[in-house]
Amino acid sequence: MTDADLTPTPPTRKRIEQRRWTVLAPVVGLIVLSACGLVLFGLGTSSLGIKPIAIGAAAALIPVVLVVSVFLWVDRWEPEPAQMLLYAFLWGACGATITSLPFNQTAQVLGALLTGTDGSAVAAVVAAPIVEEAAKGVFLLAVYLRRRHEYDGVVDGMVYAGIVAAGFAFTENILYFGRAFVDSGFGGLTGGVVALFILRGVLSPFAHPLFTTMTGIGIGVAAVTTSRKVRIVAPILGFLGAVLLHAAWNLSVSIGTGSDFINLYFLIMVPVFAGAVTMVIWQRRREQRIVAEQLPAMAMNRWIAASEVALLASLPGRRNWRDAVRRKSGDAAAKAVKLYQETVTELAFLRHRIDRGTADRNAEARHAELLATLHAARTAARR
Repeated sequence: MTDADLTPTPPTRKRIEQRRWTVLAPVVGLIVLSACGLVLFGLGTSSLGIKPIAIGAAAALIPVVLVVSVFLWVDRWEPEPAQMLLYAFLWGACGATITSLPFNQTAQVLGALLTGTDGSAVAAVVAAPIVEEAAKGVFLLAVYLRRRHEYDGVVDGMVYAGIVAAGFAFTENILYFGRAFVDSGFGGLTGGVVALFILRGVLSPFAHPLFTTMTGIGIGVAAVTTSRKVRIVAPILGFLGAVLLHAAWNLSVSIGTGSDFINLYFLIMVPVFAGAVTMVIWQRRREQRIVAEQLPAMAMNRWIAASEVALLASLPGRRNWRDAVRRKSGDAAAKAVKLYQETVTELAFLRHRIDRGTADRNAEARHAELLATLHAARTAARR
């Protein structure tokens, strides 16, 4: 046997290279994001000290748990991969934050030169919204370009955007709370960590996620449309919406009076938040309708049992099914059923995109992969 006989054919070599990249890319990404986190920690402790940063982290942990929990609840129909959500959070907390830092500082210096002030207002109202929303949006765009199958609609765009923004707000809150402790201690309702926590942790924990979900909505629309023009325009409009909301918020906080902030909060932010909640409810019902429409054909193809159609068509039905399996066969079988249910949903969304002509070029391979996962999960659930 010659060396040529041992040389992989081009398709085989390509698959090997893809597999290596699939394994290597997350590891490299994690190392880079960890390095960014260490740099941010070093900058924070050098300027504020260990104790203020620790206090800031404890205070920032409360709102971030609330925000992340809400977005995970929203994502119940077809949960995004845990690894992807982790990277989304880390990108927001480390990558987007450290990327924005030098641009914001440069803008503050330029603002000081142009206005004769300290330049903080210019940085907050003009530069920060553009730079920070762009930095957060990079992750959403990367998922869209590299893993478009992860976007099944607007809800997925909002979830990724919300998790990225939650990470960004977490790091930002640590620094803000730490600085407030250095300046005024815990304080009270009029200053210090307590007052700032009421503003950022109670009144506006969803501020950053709300801004960035505008970009997520735009990319989510682009992922499911058949119009080339909409695929280009929707993300741009979403990004502009995020920037404008962010700028209006920073304007009210940085240079407005207390009444200005309250007026903006109730006249703009509350209606926009209500609109976002309404869109989530509407899109979740759309997702349920898509799944329900695809289930009969999947039963006809014998990918699922006909008796499972009613159980898979609603979240309560799925939950009751898992609970019954858990009581009868234990946690391992219940987890297999959960994977089975999630795979059915993902397969339904993929078939919907194929029917509409919005699936990407890897749809056929993805379809085969999902069917294999479906079969394996069913086998595991029966053991």
